[in-house]
Amino acid sequence: MDHTIVHFEIPASNMEKIKRFYEDVFGWKIIQAGGPIEYWIIQTVPTDNKGMTLRPGINGGMYKRQTPEGKPINYYSVESITDFLEKIVKLGGRVTQPKQEVPEVGWIAAAEDPEGNAFALIEPLKLS
Repeated sequence: MDHTIVHFEIPASNMEKIKRFYEDVFGWKIIQAGGPIEYWIIQTVPTDNKGMTLRPGINGGMYKRQTPEGKPINYYSVESITDFLEKIVKLGGRVTQPKQEVPEVGWIAAAEDPEGNAFALIEPLKLS
């Protein structure tokens, strides 16, 4: 598996304003997802009916900003979040959000590198 960016998220205080901004600047398609929390799906490239990109590119999401210091975050695909969190800590990084399940997606966790730069991990569900 390549450990590359596979998803990004943008926090926003004014969801409609930021939605219009990115749609108007880049032509992205941004649609509200169903569910218990306010979350928007950002399509920078088209997807099929399963949400898989139809050409090279990275799609993301947008959510209500929880803290004033909230910043965009990139998600890197890994085979095992548990193994990578151990490696991150061993190499001087810090876990900021432990492993948690995202139904029908897989597992996620967040961390910081030794200089405090935030990033996240995603362990996708194994498709049989």
